[in-house]
Amino acid sequence: MSLPKGLAEEVSKNLVMVARLIDEDPEGAYGYSRVALRLASRVAAVREAAGFAAYATQKYSEALAEFRAARRMTGNVELWPVMADCERGLGRPEKALDMAGAPEVHKLDKAGQVEMRLVAAGARRDMDQLDAAIVTLQSPELASNSVQPWTARLRYAYADALLAAGREDEAREWFAKAVESDKDGSTNASDRLAELDGVEFVDAFDESEDEDEDGVADTDTDEDVDAGVDGVGLVDLDDEDKGVESVSVEAEAESVQVDSVESGTVESAESADDSADGDDGSSDDLR
Repeated sequence: MSLPKGLAEEVSKNLVMVARLIDEDPEGAYGYSRVALRLASRVAAVREAAGFAAYATQKYSEALAEFRAARRMTGNVELWPVMADCERGLGRPEKALDMAGAPEVHKLDKAGQVEMRLVAAGARRDMDQLDAAIVTLQSPELASNSVQPWTARLRYAYADALLAAGREDEAREWFAKAVESDKDGSTNASDRLAELDGVEFVDAFDESEDEDEDGVADTDTDEDVDAGVDGVGLVDLDDEDKGVESVSVEAEAESVQVDSVESGTVESAESADDSADGDDGSSDDLR
């Protein structure tokens, strides 16, 4: 079954907005995903996009339901790691570990297997098993000198686990390696490394100093102004802190041809929702 042309275009526009906003404005992306879901709940790509939007806003129960529905429609296992991370978000790290040992993991590509390893290590840390988390992250991918899309995040997670275990020297080494591989700034490894080295960052805009200057300016006479006392405008440099386990989502909605969806990828939305909701925890139980 395919969508009528007008409806397909409307759905595509909403999916494009989800992809554009999900990193900078997750709530906005979530709103567009709900519109797309109302229009075409039987399309797997829509259910997947709705899942990622819910995940980005920490609505883990809802995200898990959408991911399960999308997986039933397509039969793909690529959503397995993020589904396991939703279990963590719902306070069920043991379930996430069960999923990390499931046969589905062997069907994942290399990127998916690394992602699953990161989720499993996070679950270990949720259970205060720091040593086990460190061992979980030790892998050929971690030891490799080649830089892959997952390398920076894997090295960062390993460094962070080492630091939590009190192994500061080793942590510093791996934060430095994470910096070397983090070409697009997906982690804040450079900031963490600077902290370990005792480097302090000073805000270029000091509010207390500005207040002092304002006080002086209020008492200045016209002669002071004529004498050339100038104020200097400073720029406030904000440093964005990116979380290590936040999953980078690319909806690729532009490439989704929803108007040519094969009938084989369509399920009854009601059936998918009923099956999905049966296993979910409360949406209020968040990480």
